[in-house]
Formats: sequence, structure tokens, C-alpha cells
Amino acid sequence: MISRGSIPILRIGSTLLATIQVELRDTVADVFQEDILTAIGKSGVASLLIDISGLEMVDSYVARVLVNTGQMAKLMGADTVLVGMRPEVAATLVRMGFRMTGVHTALNVDEGLALIAQLFQRRGRG
Repeated sequence: MISRGSIPILRIGSTLLATIQVELRDTVADVFQEDILTAIGKSGVASLLIDISGLEMVDSYVARVLVNTGQMAKLMGADTVLVGMRPEVAATLVRMGFRMTGVHTALNVDEGLALIAQLFQRRGRG
């Protein structure tokens, strides 16, 4: 397990898995982002799966941190899949005009891991 903040980051093969079970206030979100980037740098993983099913709400700052983290991870060589988004959260983000550019999404962890496997296959062939 890798983290200094309150959100554990687990390595599963070539994937980091972070399951957010606490409300992401601005400072917690910032520490989470730093922890993720440090973990990617140290482990050299190919993918990052962030489970937000424990979040009741996602404001624009937290959404931006999640997207920016995914974009930063991509620059470091890791694809990001965000899973567990509640319908209310998705609706709110769309109403705000927020785009999840650079971050893949899936319904749950199982589908997220399947998507990561597909991305890994594409990367190996391309």
C-alpha cells in the first residue's frame, strides 16, 4: 500500500487502485493527487483505477483534480479509468458543462479492470 494521505493506493500487478471512501475536500484532494503521482513515479505502473463510488458528491474542484490527475498520469505513461460514478454526480457534472477529457470511465471496478485489460492489449499492439 502506498499513500501518506487518508486514501489508500494499492498496487495490483501493473495497475494502481485507489478507492475513495472519504469526502474529498480541497486539501484531501490535493494530497491524493500528489500521492497518486508519487506512486506512479515509484512503481512505473501502466494504469490507474480510481473508484469514487463512496463519494456522495463531486464539486467542480474535485472533478478538476480527478481529471487533472488522470491527465498527469497519462503524461507519466499510465491510463486512468474512473469508476463508480453515481447518477447524481454524472448529471451534475454534465449540467456544469464539465468534460472528463483524458480519463476513461466505467460503471464499476469489474468493468474498469476489463477496460484496463483492453487498453493494455491495444497498447501492446500499437
